[in-house]
Amino acid sequence: MTHDFISLKADDKSGTFDGYLAMPPSGTGPGLVLIQEIFGVNHTMREVANSYAQKGYVVLVPDLFWRQQPNIELGYTPDEWQKAFGFYKAMNELKGIEDIQTSITTLRTHPAVKGKVGVLGFCMGGKLAYLTACRTDVDVAVGYYGVGIESALDEAKNITCRLVLHIAHLDQFCPPEAQQKIQQALGEKNSFEVYVYPDVAHAFARPGGDHFDKAAAELSQIRSIAAIKAEIGPY
Repeated sequence: MTHDFISLKADDKSGTFDGYLAMPPSGTGPGLVLIQEIFGVNHTMREVANSYAQKGYVVLVPDLFWRQQPNIELGYTPDEWQKAFGFYKAMNELKGIEDIQTSITTLRTHPAVKGKVGVLGFCMGGKLAYLTACRTDVDVAVGYYGVGIESALDEAKNITCRLVLHIAHLDQFCPPEAQQKIQQALGEKNSFEVYVYPDVAHAFARPGGDHFDKAAAELSQIRSIAAIKAEIGPY
């Protein structure tokens, strides 16, 4: 497996931004855009990218904070969390989706990508994965504990791909009433899967995190990989 940073040109011609590209051992495979948490393209995101590359995907993790400050890489101390939250609050969501579409297009035209392209997002990236399903030509979308999805449920009518959402039952950023709205709006659609994991909190799938839950993380990954593989391979 190989990995490196590449440069992407923004669709609005406002500049270029970096993305971490992890290649599968075979050298070719389906494409997967990994959408960051609020901490930037940090060690955790790169490790997730590497793990999916090992499973056969060409994985690209775009830097979505580049319009504020390029190549932000934060940890999980209280001070760093506050910085990360500031970047998250200041991010232009519309531009973020544009940059994700740029990343999807980059993978579709990459010589190593054989077949279709999906997205996988965590935290901030969880909502962006949902919005990517609503607004782009992506082939499958998986989102973990997205924040604010309940405010964009009217866009679900535009989704034409398979969508999988993983919700933490004790997520302080997605309270019970929000979870109920999401389940009611999306849970009964044939191409949508909404899973709620009992007794776990936000970021339950981040290894080494305060709220990491091994059982929920493993089950959610099994479901994620099953959906992604069914839609885009590798077959």
